[in-house]
Amino acid sequence: MNHQTEEALGKVLAQWQDEERAVRARIRNDYGVATPEELAGLTGLQQMQALLDGRLPPPPIAQTLDFTLVTVGEGLAVFQGTPKFRHYNPLGTVHGGWFATLLDSALGCAVHTTLAPGRGYTTLEIKVNLVRALNERVPLVRATGRVRHVGRQMATAEADLVGPDGKLYAHASTTCLIFDPPTPRPPTAG
Repeated sequence: MNHQTEEALGKVLAQWQDEERAVRARIRNDYGVATPEELAGLTGLQQMQALLDGRLPPPPIAQTLDFTLVTVGEGLAVFQGTPKFRHYNPLGTVHGGWFATLLDSALGCAVHTTLAPGRGYTTLEIKVNLVRALNERVPLVRATGRVRHVGRQMATAEADLVGPDGKLYAHASTTCLIFDPPTPRPPTAG
């Protein structure tokens, strides 16, 4: 690696670390799940922005697997993670499930940003392609999810998992089912 390449890598890594520090300073430390009352009337994008602003709790999986949401926009979600030894498989590299979780989060949350208030989604299928091993020598990776299509009942998205040097570690695609919340049933007389 030449000096200019090392310098460029250092700048990207420093920028990513600064962005993560800024997000972690804003988000709540009480990992959990937002209540229906907290989500009422918010679009999917507003919900994701509220998470980034610290008005909603980050999900417990982010704490468990050492990753965080760093950016959202309409049809876009970016998660950043730190590969650690505790994420290793028996072969001495980061487990494919860690890759898949970051990518699934970016894909699903990209779709989430397109939802109207009260609408929900669930992953119908996900395809992950691992193209390069990860280990602790890679300081950070980013999973960037982008929506490809959103319809009334179905959405598709694609995501890449890259390091600060621009190397691709994995890519994925998803199909999500979009739905309205279940209608509450009136109480029965009894």
